[in-house]
Amino acid sequence: MRVKLALSTLCENPGRRTGLSTLFPEFIAQARRLFPEVSWVVFAGTGSDWADDDPGVEVCRDFASNERPVERLRADHFAVGPEARRRGASALLTVGFYPVRPAGLPVAMHVFAVNHRHEGGGIRHAYRGWAVARGLERAALVIANSSWTRSQLGRTRAPVIVSPEGVRHDLFRPDGPAGAAGIKGGYLLWASNLYPYKRIGLALAAYAGLPAAARAEFPLAVAGGDWGQLAQAKAEAARLGILGDVRFLGWVGDEEMPALYRGARAHVLSTSEETFGRSVLEAMACGCPNVVQDLPVLREVAGDTALYVDFAETAAASRVLEQACAGAGGRAQLSAAGIERAKRFSYERLARERVGAVLSAIGAPAQ
Repeated sequence: MRVKLALSTLCENPGRRTGLSTLFPEFIAQARRLFPEVSWVVFAGTGSDWADDDPGVEVCRDFASNERPVERLRADHFAVGPEARRRGASALLTVGFYPVRPAGLPVAMHVFAVNHRHEGGGIRHAYRGWAVARGLERAALVIANSSWTRSQLGRTRAPVIVSPEGVRHDLFRPDGPAGAAGIKGGYLLWASNLYPYKRIGLALAAYAGLPAAARAEFPLAVAGGDWGQLAQAKAEAARLGILGDVRFLGWVGDEEMPALYRGARAHVLSTSEETFGRSVLEAMACGCPNVVQDLPVLREVAGDTALYVDFAETAAASRVLEQACAGAGGRAQLSAAGIERAKRFSYERLARERVGAVLSAIGAPAQ
């Protein structure tokens, strides 16, 4: 039975890459391999780097993506559904919303963020709360990327599946080149875009608490795009007297990230909230121990393969970073355990679970 599904990736801004920039293409690639009877319509921004070489994937670039947020919302809510139906799609996959005009298509809504739960003001916050709540009531399927994320959704009218995110094991693996350009020897690694909730300031404060000799031996490499926090992070590093020990690398693509993880003494994540924690999984797959904020979702992902601390407790966080730099705390065991645990997560599993659930929801079981 031939089926066509549609996926909107218009929520991505091609000029500001995120984890979704790599998740979507890999998801579709694996879905095509596992479900060759399923073809796709992908709605992508004009500047996105989707490949057009698979005849089973139509890339539609007729609508604005998130570099023009108002036009993108208009497209996602009023134009994408009808266009997907016109192209023969049997269902539409979205991120965080149920269209105002789905054109009769069943909708499978991904939930990758739950910050709509927090108190806040402004149009963006109000929209996110409305969009997610609408999807939880009307979608044919809701896809949560962790059990913790599912727990935050509460009671829903829509059926929900938990499908963890994946990692490319052909790329993120423990063997291969290691190190960061311009850094001799080891280092601590921060691998995340500079969003406010990632709290890089807390990581910088903890790093500043290391002895000067440890900072000299292990600089802090920061790999991630600037989302309005770079200037503030540099100013904070200067205030703490550690600017010379911090290397701001900017956005680093997936092809270069494995070497960064393999060369790091530890991967550091001081985030206040995650719905999964992809950088933690990538580090695990590369054999890089994690020093992360003690959050239930990060324990769900990393289990006992990471060192956990509350980065709001600066002195305690500094001690754990110093422990990681010294190689204490069973670093080799953490590395080996992380490699083994990471094998549970793959894009093959992700595609099998998600596409299988969508097909089941629309009454078109996979062949």
